[in-house]
Amino acid sequence: MKNALSRLMIMLLLAATVSLGAAQDTPVVGLVMKSLANDFFKNMEEGAIAHVAERGDVELISLGIQSETDIEGQIALVENLIAQNVDAIVIAPADSRALVSVLARAISEGIVVVNIDVKLDDGALANTDANIPFVGPDNAAAAKMVGDAFAQTLGEGAKVIILEGASGADNAIQRARGFTEAAEENNLEIVASRTANWETDQAFQIVTDLITANSDVQGVMASNDSMAIGAVRALDVLGLSDQIKVVGFDNIDAIHPLIEEGKVLATLDQFGAQQAAFGIDTALEMLAGEERSGWIQTPVELITPETLE
Repeated sequence: MKNALSRLMIMLLLAATVSLGAAQDTPVVGLVMKSLANDFFKNMEEGAIAHVAERGDVELISLGIQSETDIEGQIALVENLIAQNVDAIVIAPADSRALVSVLARAISEGIVVVNIDVKLDDGALANTDANIPFVGPDNAAAAKMVGDAFAQTLGEGAKVIILEGASGADNAIQRARGFTEAAEENNLEIVASRTANWETDQAFQIVTDLITANSDVQGVMASNDSMAIGAVRALDVLGLSDQIKVVGFDNIDAIHPLIEEGKVLATLDQFGAQQAAFGIDTALEMLAGEERSGWIQTPVELITPETLE
């Protein structure tokens, strides 16, 4: 009953928002994110709302799923937006392949689609006629930047663990690739590379198990800050926070105290709030008839104790 009521509330919200946009002859953009329990996507939503308020020429429908891996829930959100005939959809997909079909259908019905944060799979896109530009960072290069900084602190021969994101997401693949490349170039030994699906609790359990079995590990490279927080909690429980260090990715507010305490050595700011804004601007440019395609690369910045503001 609770899920049914939630779906009804979403549909009523969509209907009300689209009706308002139509009445004002204002384009309506649906922003579809992953879990709003993750501070990264909370920041993205806040940035999008502020950006739309500043522009004043677009209506925004902001939606997120319950968990990072709720792929079916995200597909349902896109289907609802299609049914409401929004003008554009800006999406950070939970899976790089599973969302392609429904997004291609949106385009076939005259809706502009812009991909942010997690790149859709090129092979899956090639099987459609859909033009979906990607607005986002170079995740592999960014993860390597974090890994290189980590290696400078740990030194050659250090043993490390990699915590990967959801296996179906391109950014998870790219970040794991960047971490691995940094480890290989700096002669770090990767003891294990496991997915914790972007989740804090999963990271806590995996790190607990791996450290218990590998007591000589010196570092954990987490593909997002939520997992980095889970890793730190595990190390705190094991009494090893002063011996085993962590790096993350995303620069959420909750990671800052851990950087200040020296438990997390670095993270990567990919400017999530601005990504949504860039995606919305790109969608509006396409609605105005401008051609946008391919990869529109967004900036990143390494965050360390020295650069933390």
